[in-house]
Amino acid sequence: MENVPGSFGTSASFALRFGQTIFSAASLIFMCFDYDFYDFTTFCYLATVMAIVTPWSILLALTDTYSVLVKLLPQELRVLSIVFAGDFVLSFLSLGGACAVASATELLASADGKICIQYQVSAALALLCWFLLLASALFNFWSLPSLYY
Repeated sequence: MENVPGSFGTSASFALRFGQTIFSAASLIFMCFDYDFYDFTTFCYLATVMAIVTPWSILLALTDTYSVLVKLLPQELRVLSIVFAGDFVLSFLSLGGACAVASATELLASADGKICIQYQVSAALALLCWFLLLASALFNFWSLPSLYY
C-alpha cells in the first residue's frame, strides 16, 4: 500500500481526526448551551449527528495514534472501506445538520429579532467538522485502489 498523506493510519489522518473531534465536541457544547434547543427538530438533529461524530472521530484518532506509534499501516480492504463509508456518510449528515441549523437560525433571528449566536457558532463548527470529515473520506477513497494489488 502506498502511503497516501491523510489516509487511515497516518499522522495527517490523526491531525484530521483531532480537528474533527474538537469541532464536533465544540459544536455539541454550543448547541446544548440553551435549554430551548429541544423545541426545534433541526437543533436536535445536529446535536444527534455531532454526538455520533465525536466518538467516531475519537476512536479513529486513537487507532491512528496506535498506527503511527507502531509504524504499521492498516492494510485491510474491509477496514478501510468501513472507515471510508463512515466518514462519507457522517460528512453529509453533518453538512445537512449544519445547513439546517444555519437556515433555522436565520429564520428565527428574522422572525423573533433575537439573534441566537450560540446556534450560529454551532453551525459554523459543524461546517468545519464536515470539511474535515469529507477530506478524510476523500483521502481514504484515494488510497482504496492501492489495496487491490
